[in-house]
Order: sequence, then structure tokens, then C-alpha cells
Amino acid sequence: MKLSEIEEISTSQKQALEMKELGLKRRLLPELPVLSSHALVISGIRRCGKSTLLRQYIKEQEKPYFYLNFDDIRLASFTNKDYLLLDKAIADSGAKLIFFDEIQSAGNWELYVRQKLDEGFQLAITGSNAALLSRELGTRLTGRHISKELFPFSYWEFYNFLGYEAGPESFMEYLEKGGFPEFLKNGNTDILKQLQSDILYRDITVRYGVRDAASLQRLFVYLVSNSAQLFSPSKLTGITGLKSPTTVLEYISFFEAAYLIQLLPCFSWSLKAQNLAPKKAYLIDTGLIKTGAVSFSGNFGALLENCVFNSIRAKLGISSSLKAPGIYYFSGNNGTECDFIVFNQDKPSCIQVCWELNTDNTDREINGLIEAMEFFNTTKGTILTFNTNDIIQLKDKNIEVIPVWKWLDT
Repeated sequence: MKLSEIEEISTSQKQALEMKELGLKRRLLPELPVLSSHALVISGIRRCGKSTLLRQYIKEQEKPYFYLNFDDIRLASFTNKDYLLLDKAIADSGAKLIFFDEIQSAGNWELYVRQKLDEGFQLAITGSNAALLSRELGTRLTGRHISKELFPFSYWEFYNFLGYEAGPESFMEYLEKGGFPEFLKNGNTDILKQLQSDILYRDITVRYGVRDAASLQRLFVYLVSNSAQLFSPSKLTGITGLKSPTTVLEYISFFEAAYLIQLLPCFSWSLKAQNLAPKKAYLIDTGLIKTGAVSFSGNFGALLENCVFNSIRAKLGISSSLKAPGIYYFSGNNGTECDFIVFNQDKPSCIQVCWELNTDNTDREINGLIEAMEFFNTTKGTILTFNTNDIIQLKDKNIEVIPVWKWLDT
């Protein structure tokens, strides 16, 4: 490449970034640190608002900065030797503050970031591949970075973005539409379909050299269509056409790396038993379920459970970006189940999720929760429903029934 090309691309990208609306201030913004000797790393799925968050962060810094988004077709020929030209472009800008978008698209980026930190520059970078980011950050940038994970809009961000009030009506819309900002602006479902297509093709099929793209897509559609349901890799081989459970798990790891899907393991003190037990899959955003599933049959209970999982994961933060340490489901001895066991405090929280409590499911939901509470020796449990407030006391157990929209708004 030429120096003039890099400078021209940077200038045009910076102008486009500054023309963007600041939009709704993301809840993550106050948690972003003032840059010093550590690089700030913001990761998350494509189109969740990382660039907008970066724009908001830049506005608060009020300093001259250099900006470059590596996810640009004009930088397709960028190689290691072009870092020397990038050095010159940064020097010519006179800025000591550097922002790199979609850093995973550049080869050996972690070495360059480390170099610029050592030279006294302040850096903030974004990326949308969890596997690449965590691998490189854990080797070249250990102790030199602060990581934050951004998700599509939370429920609070959703209703404030659209000017709604908190309540069952706005929450129902949130369940169905999800929280991708661009989609919420115009409601065109093609945006979500194109996002899925881009990630499956560009970020997975091409990046990892997947030869059987058709089976990859079948696996994704199955997981989307069966969100929050138990599955085992061996049973998915026949459904998807893949030859081995190992390949199934490998493809799922690609979905996880791209922030599309997160697996939830069954709790066990034995790591071997945990690995062998069936798992659940959750989508990063409930809006993707309606656009990615073969058919949407109105299983709002699964949407509700998926929504709760995403909120728990977001609260636990970056540590859960690849796996789900701290979040499990619990399988009891008598076929009972508790949806979420969350290790985020001294004692684990036991949480059950269902659309409503009625004569058909009350005993099942309560018994599953009680068994988990007894196993973990806790007296407090929670049942999250669409719109029910109640308190249930059994023996020494206290169960609070809360509408999910109220629970999310706290």
C-alpha cells in the first residue's frame, strides 16, 4: 500500500465516524476507563453498536485522535510491512490517542498494539471475534489491556431508545424485535437476515475455511429453531449431515467466537460429567430467533429464557465471552430442572424462567427450583415470568415471582 492511501482511508473513515449521531448513551459508557498504559478492548457481535460507543467515548475524551477501521475493502491488501506506513500516518496526525475498529481483520495486530503502548500511545480497539481477541490478548497483551464486552441493546436501552415506558407492552416488543440498533431504527428484517448471512459467510465460512457450508448453516438454523432446548452433539450429526460430534462442536465454537450463540452447560462438581451432559444454546439476541429459525411457533417461553440468559451473561461481563463460567442449568434427580444457577455472589442464585405459572406447570417449576435451592443450600430463589408478581413460601424457602421486565429494569 501507499502512505497516501492509508491517510486518505483514515481521513474518510474519521469523517464518516464524526458524522454519526451520538445516539443513546450506552450503559457501558461510564464503565470505560480513562486510557493510560493499558489498551481498552471493546468486543461484541457485529452491528451491536461498538463504533457508536467508540464515538461516544471519543467525544468524552476531547483529544486529537487517529482512527482506522480495518474492516474496509480498501485495506484488503494491508500486510505486515504496511505497519511502517501506518506508523508514519499516525506520526503525521500528531495524535497520541489511537482508535482501531475491527482489529481482528489485521494480521499480527497484537504485536503492533503492544508496540504503540510501549511508545507511550493510548489505544482503544474493537473486535467482533471472541476467539481471536482472547487468544492474542492472552499471549501478547497480558497485563496490558482492559476488556469490556458490548451486547445489543438491553431492555432499558431499548425502551429509552424508542421513547417507550417500561412495562409489559414495551417488553413484549423487545422480546420479538431484540436490540440491534440499526434494525430498531427502521424495522426492516432484512437487516437481521443480512447480518446472520455476513457472519456465517465472512466471519466463519471464509475465515475458518469451512468446506461444508451447507451443513454449517443447517446446524445454525437448528440451534436457532431450538433455542433454550437441551441437545447433545452426537444427536445433531444426523440432523445436520455432519459426520462426527467433534465437527459439530467445532462449528458451534465458530458460532460462539462470532458472538452468535452461547452454550450453557449443566452444573456438576465433576468437569467430565459437565462436559458429557447435554447443553443448551442461546442466541445473542432474540430478534435473530424470529429471522433465523425455520418457523417461529410463538414459543415465547423460549424467548423469555433466552432474554434472561443474555442479561445474566452481560452482567457477568467479559469472562463469559467464550464459555459460560458462572452460569449453568441444574438437572435434578427426578427429572426436575432449574434454568439458571448463577455464581456471582457468595452463594449461587437459583433462577427459574417460565411464561406464566398455571395449573399445568406450577408444581414442575417450583419443584425444580426447590431441588436446586436445597442442593446449593440457599433459602432464596426466583421465578421470572412475563407479568406475575407473587411470593411463595415453602418450609424455609422463600421464592419471589417477578415479571422479567421489572427484573431487567433493576
